Amino acid sequence: QVQLVESGGGSVQSGGSLRLSCLASGYTYRNYAMGWFRQAPGKEREGVASIDDDRYTAYADSVKGRFTITQDSANNMLYLQMNSLKPEDTAMYYCAATGGRPPRFRYLLHATYRYWGQGTQVTVSS
Repeated sequence: QVQLVESGGGSVQSGGSLRLSCLASGYTYRNYAMGWFRQAPGKEREGVASIDDDRYTAYADSVKGRFTITQDSANNMLYLQMNSLKPEDTAMYYCAATGGRPPRFRYLLHATYRYWGQGTQVTVSS
C-alpha cells in the first residue's frame, strides 16, 4: 500500500524560506513522476513542481526561480525547497505520485496523479 506523508509546513514572513518533505512508503514504481501541488481556500488545486525518475523537472511559472524540487530515491524522500516566499504562496501543499510515468506535458496536472498525501499547511504573512 502506497503512503505519502508530508512534513515541513509552517508560518513564515514574506521573503522567508521553508523546506517541505514527503516520505513515500510502499511506492515501488521504477518509472514515475512525483510532484507537489497546492490548494488555497476557494481555489483549484494547482501543480507547483514535479520530477521523474530521469530527474526531469517541471515548475509552475509562478514559482520558477524560487522553488526547487529534489528527490532522494535511496530513502524514498521528495523535497520542495521554497525560497523568497510570498503571501500568495499560502496554501495546503500536497505530495503526489503517479502509477507509472505519464507524458511530460501532464506532469503538473492533478488528474495525472494516483497517490496523494494528506497535505501540510504553508502560511506566508506580509
